[in-house]
Amino acid sequence: MSAHVDAPALAAPAATATGLPSRKLAVWLFLGSEILFFSALIFSYIVLRMTSPLPTPADPNPVGMWPTPHEIQHILNIPLTALNTFLLIVSSVSVVMALDAVQKGNKKALTRWLGVTLVLGITFLSIQGYEYVKLEDHGLWFNLLPDELGPQHLNRNVLMATTFFAMTGFHGMHVLAGVIMLLIFFVKAKLGLYTQSDHEGIELFGLYWHFVDLVWIILFTIVYLL
Repeated sequence: MSAHVDAPALAAPAATATGLPSRKLAVWLFLGSEILFFSALIFSYIVLRMTSPLPTPADPNPVGMWPTPHEIQHILNIPLTALNTFLLIVSSVSVVMALDAVQKGNKKALTRWLGVTLVLGITFLSIQGYEYVKLEDHGLWFNLLPDELGPQHLNRNVLMATTFFAMTGFHGMHVLAGVIMLLIFFVKAKLGLYTQSDHEGIELFGLYWHFVDLVWIILFTIVYLL
């Protein structure tokens, strides 16, 4: 009898001093480090943009001036990126639906919603890759600005391009990592390896995916809209 009672306790996730299971605590610590990293990237972008030379009546086009919001919005494909942002937000909803399904023991719905999230993640990466190709065709790359800005493009601060690709590219790598994890979770769900009482991996992935979604909303607002 005692062996039967002790078995569930041995299978329970190890708790930490915080009261959180060790795996969940590890994920929160990882996300904390990611918050610091993305904050550094975003803060650097904001500082570089705000400290660049401003136009004056005597020098309306100073050397090192940051591209104006109008110039940036002319270069970047905002409608396409807005669609991509919407798709990523929808993918967060589908992750919530997947977690709800497995908590109710609905394995078919879990597989379906994980599949939806996987398709949306791949679509996001495909659109971002397409955008990168088009931007390079227009002359925007890590240390280059498009000639279509006119003669003044030679005076513009190329750090705008560098920070743009650094932030969006690093975020894209996180989405790619999430898609790879999603593929693994999808296969495991198809094999019926997640149950109503054993689905911690889905919950922890949800934390990661929502973080990636939130970071992109911030990046889209700061880089594309402001």
